[in-house]
This record gives sequence, structure tokens and C-alpha cells, in this order.
Amino acid sequence: MGNMSQPSSPAAPSASMINWELAATTAGSLAPAGPAMNGAEIAKAVENLHLMADKSVPYVHDISRLEAARDLRDSEVLVVDRASWAKANTQSFSVMMDPIMTALAAKQAASRNGTSAGALAVSSTVTGAQLGAALAFLSSKVLGQYDPFAALAPAPGQSANAPAPGGRLLLVAPNILTVERELKVDPADFRLWVCLHEQTHRVQFAAAPWLRHHMLGEIEKLGELLVGDTENLGERLLQAVKAMGGRKSSPSGGDAMPSRGGILDLLQDPAQKAALSHVTAVMSLLEGHANVVMDGVDQAIVPTVRTIRQRFNNRGKERGLIEKFIRNLMGLDAKMRQYSDGAKFVRDVVALVSMDGFNTVWVQAENLPTEPEIHSARLWVERMGL
Repeated sequence: MGNMSQPSSPAAPSASMINWELAATTAGSLAPAGPAMNGAEIAKAVENLHLMADKSVPYVHDISRLEAARDLRDSEVLVVDRASWAKANTQSFSVMMDPIMTALAAKQAASRNGTSAGALAVSSTVTGAQLGAALAFLSSKVLGQYDPFAALAPAPGQSANAPAPGGRLLLVAPNILTVERELKVDPADFRLWVCLHEQTHRVQFAAAPWLRHHMLGEIEKLGELLVGDTENLGERLLQAVKAMGGRKSSPSGGDAMPSRGGILDLLQDPAQKAALSHVTAVMSLLEGHANVVMDGVDQAIVPTVRTIRQRFNNRGKERGLIEKFIRNLMGLDAKMRQYSDGAKFVRDVVALVSMDGFNTVWVQAENLPTEPEIHSARLWVERMGL
């Protein structure tokens, strides 16, 4: 499936434990082809997905009551194939992981038993190939993704001090078409429904422009705390990369129970536990809110919405890519909350103080819910003084 938008290539690899350029090349070459379609069919599908992406925004505005939905000029919508999605995600991973990997490499270099330059190069090559293969595998599973981080990786020729543009919404056309056929649902309704969820993420980050740096900072904070605490983090990071492409689903549709261990076994002090808890809560909030919005439409907007939700739930759902990585990194299934936890929090807050009251959450980082508050909306409402 071709003739789709092509995200820019990842920035040049830095001195890191992952060869990002190789990861991108591997991801693009191993991504499976989509359904067989001729050029006219591809062009029609791409045009329709762009149309549904545009059509969904006013509904997101009406349901979320976020004025940011009126002006999304700092980000873009790209309809991509599987290879382009896989390659594009190496940029996000380079932004998320490179500071941690660089710190690990520096620590090893400073150690008497540190890894030699040659060994590091071999390791980065192997891990780059593994990450690329994992992303290629996942490229057939993802319907859409709002990527807030890729723009933070400087493009070739871009000044390091130049302000980074907003994120980008990637709609993976072959996967959307494949799933709508598998579920035997109305294509127009399904595409609009998917776009409602993904455009909500786009609006979230537009409403809270501080959010992507905040999330990135919390992920880096957790990594930095662990870099100073254990020599086992590097291996755990590499295992998380490998596991992204290899975890099987349980019969119930969820992830199979992971092997014992993980970063939670290494958490020794309150700062580490707090960083993990905060990342967990933010992910639950973002995904839960998007689910509330996508299910907030009625049959006048998406006539077959009930059928779509029922069949989609029965099929089982893939978690967001960032959450999947964090879950594998933690080596723990129960700790990371299901999207339903975040959705329940949003619905409970709205029932107590209305959607406008809930939208206080996007004002500043201090307004984000804690993990206990995700499970008890009244706690958050009381802390906010609503």
C-alpha cells in the first residue's frame, strides 16, 4: 500500500546504546505489506481518512469542550502505511530513550569494568535491529497514534535552538481497512470513530502545550533514578524493546502475564515509586479521556457506534505504543492500569463537576491526577477545590 504521507527520517544516531538509523531501516524493511489495492483504491482510502480526520474535530470540540480543537495548526495529520509508521516511531523512541541510554553508556565508560567502544557499537547495532523488528511487528497492530515526541528530535539542518513544532497524528490506513473488514462494520462509521479517539489525543496536547515535555521529563526522571541505582537497567531496557514484538495475548484478549522481575523489583526509594506512579496516572488519564470522547458520540453522528464498540471490544485491543513499552519495561502487568480506569475517572469527575470542571486538568502539571485519584475521582475534585 503506497502513495501515502512519508514522515521525516530519524535524526542522525548519537553515541547511544541503540543505533537509531539501523532501527528505522530495519523497521521499514520488515514491516508487512498491507491489503492488496490498486492505485485508485489507495488514493480513495487516503482521501477518505483525511476527510474523516477533519470531520471528527468539531465533534471532539463539542464533547470535550476544549477550545484547543478550534486551532490545531502546530500539528499535522498523516495517513501512512505500515513501513512509514514503523520508521516514524524510531524518532519517538530516540527522544524517549536516548537520554537514558546515553547516561547508561557514560556510566559504563566511567567504570573500570565499563563496556569498550567496540562492544558498545556491536550492542547498539544488535539493539537497533531488535527495536526495528519489534516496531515492524507492531506496525500491523496499530490503527492510529498521536505522536507528541518526534518533533523534539532535531531534523537535519534544524537549529538546536529552533522551537519544535507540535506532534503528528498518524493514521495507519492498511490496518484501519483490515480491521473494518474483519469486523464487518460500516467503513465510514468506523473510520470516523477511530479518528475521534486519535484526534482527542491531538487536542489534549494542544490544550496543554506543556504536557509533552512534562511526560518526557517524568519518563527521563524514572530512568535517571534507576541509572544511579542499578547496573541491571540496561538489560531491562533491552528486554523491553525485544518484548514489544513478542508478547502474546491471553485468551481473554489481554496481555499474557509477563515473566517475574522488572523495574519494580529495583525500586527502592519514594522518588522512584512516585515517578512510576505519576507516569501510570497520566497514561490512564489520556487514554481514558480519549475513550470517553470517542464513545460520547450518539447514533446521529456514528449510526453504528454500538455495533462497532461491541465488535471491537470482542476483538481485543492493543495498548498504546508508549504504554506497551513502559509495561514491558516494568515487567509487571497488574501495576499499569487499563484504559477503563482512566475513562471511569473522567466520567466520575464530569458527573460531579461537569466537563468544564474536568478540563481544569489541562491547565498545569499540578492539576494532573495522582494514581490514587484516578481510582477515586472525588479526591481529585476536592484537591482542585471544585
